Amino acid sequence: MEKKIALVTGAAGGIGAAVVRALASDGTAVAAADADLEGLTLVVKRLRDEGHDVRGYVLDVSSATEVEATVAEIEHDIGPIGYLVNAAGVLRTADAVDLSDEDWKVTFAVNTTGVFNVCRATARRMKERRRGSIVTVASNAARTPRWNMAAYAASKAAASSFTKCLGLELAGHGIRCNVVAPGSTDTPMLTSLWAGSEGDALRVSIEGNPETYRLGIPLGRLARPQDIAEAVCFLLSDRAAHITLHELTVDGGAALGS
Repeated sequence: MEKKIALVTGAAGGIGAAVVRALASDGTAVAAADADLEGLTLVVKRLRDEGHDVRGYVLDVSSATEVEATVAEIEHDIGPIGYLVNAAGVLRTADAVDLSDEDWKVTFAVNTTGVFNVCRATARRMKERRRGSIVTVASNAARTPRWNMAAYAASKAAASSFTKCLGLELAGHGIRCNVVAPGSTDTPMLTSLWAGSEGDALRVSIEGNPETYRLGIPLGRLARPQDIAEAVCFLLSDRAAHITLHELTVDGGAALGS
């Protein structure tokens, strides 16, 4: 059987690290990429010590030059990339009118331009081989307005729309492109937003906050990174062979199905 090879960005922690583990546990050779060298090294070492085929690549997804060089390096080192997961992301929070130029620039550089850069470099190669599967990790905030999250939500909406347009253009070449939209997930990105006691912050995340027009989570818990990873792996796999241009929301019902 031909070896399955995946590139996962944002692999140093949170959802990205969970995706790397899930794919590697299924026998996929994973190129784990992240700008965080220290975090990436820890993730790769832990998985390699467990016997998984995982290699780390330090990568700034906002740099088209770095992305092109890294994708070429991965295909030289491991082989043709069949799966791509765009999980790299940053979050800058503030009222929309108080966002700095830097907040806006960095958010879009990673969350939107990063998706474009990595998809372009990878999909060009997939197109020549007429096979491949791409999943972009967006957010339920891309469709549901969130207080203090205008830059993040807008960047994720753009990444989601780009991925679907890409999927339309690549469908005739046997390549599927889908989106997974998580809600509140137990990751450092979420907990960095918590003010006050952890218990109070967790309660607000689950029960909601009327002052900011935020509903709670009907299932009554945060998502685990593994929950999001399972959705990503499903859409990558042949079990989803007739699914493309789809956005799968994994938020415990927080956006009420919107």
